Amino acid sequence: MSDLPAYYFRVRETGALVFRVDGANRHSRLEMDPIAVVNVRNGQIRPQGDRTLDDADHAAIRDWMEERRAVLAAREVDDIRRTLDRINLAAQWAQSRATDAELEEVTDGLLLAMHDLRSVLVRKKAERAARED
Repeated sequence: MSDLPAYYFRVRETGALVFRVDGANRHSRLEMDPIAVVNVRNGQIRPQGDRTLDDADHAAIRDWMEERRAVLAAREVDDIRRTLDRINLAAQWAQSRATDAELEEVTDGLLLAMHDLRSVLVRKKAERAARED
């Protein structure tokens, strides 16, 4: 079991529960000792129970948090690209396959969401243009 990482991070909505992995104990069993709860959004690291985290623990947790933030940022951009695809697919569906009843069911919600999105995008573009001048 020597190929195991020293830490395991069980991902949660806002971060992770951190375990210290021990595969070289006297019972030859894999043990995972919960040592901390981390919040990726605010950077908080809370030791579990009466644990005291050492420098190696903090360094491993900070490294994981940095990697996790990069993964989440990449996913966010990918989600937006997928949204572009979904908008195009929705337009094709409305144009070619949607029934009047289906369109009636979704039109107001789509129009409001698109209006809101357009307003935000136009405002942000104007802000960027103003900063460039």
